[in-house]
Amino acid sequence: MKKENVKDRIILAASELFYFDGYNQTGINKIIEKAEVSKDSMYRHFRSKEAIAVVYLEQRHKAWITDMTNYLSVRPEGQERVIAIFDYLNHWLSQVDYRGCGFQNIITDIPKNQNSIKEVVRKCKDDMHRFTLDELNKASSESMDTKEISNEIMVLIEGAIMLSQIQKANWPLIAAKKACERLLK
Repeated sequence: MKKENVKDRIILAASELFYFDGYNQTGINKIIEKAEVSKDSMYRHFRSKEAIAVVYLEQRHKAWITDMTNYLSVRPEGQERVIAIFDYLNHWLSQVDYRGCGFQNIITDIPKNQNSIKEVVRKCKDDMHRFTLDELNKASSESMDTKEISNEIMVLIEGAIMLSQIQKANWPLIAAKKACERLLK
């Protein structure tokens, strides 16, 4: 079995700490300790905790989108796939004990000046929005305003994730799915 390199160990350690403990609650020394690397090695690969967070978010987004699209691939394109996003969210959030979205968690936990993190979060959420819009456009009728509906679905998605985290339950996801179905009728 190949041992992870220093950079990968840092990212892996920081990813777990940022997601489960929070960004502000995770100091550089905690990352160094968990990754079992020296401070010198850590700074050779990353200039700051913010730089580590950017890589964490980019990797998390790529893995999450891949997992979601694989999960949804068995559903017909268009509206059915959009509605099934809520099934995926239920599947995913139950696996992490409703810990919530790493992007929502970090954006509420960062200092004001951490703009590179804000940019990555915005880009990742825009990608999800674009995915939803693209799926709606695949099966839309002339009378459907897919842009406006995709905006409303994104609010349902983000709100359901946050409320399921607060409630530690899946009922917000079930309710949001029903709202999405009514929206697409």
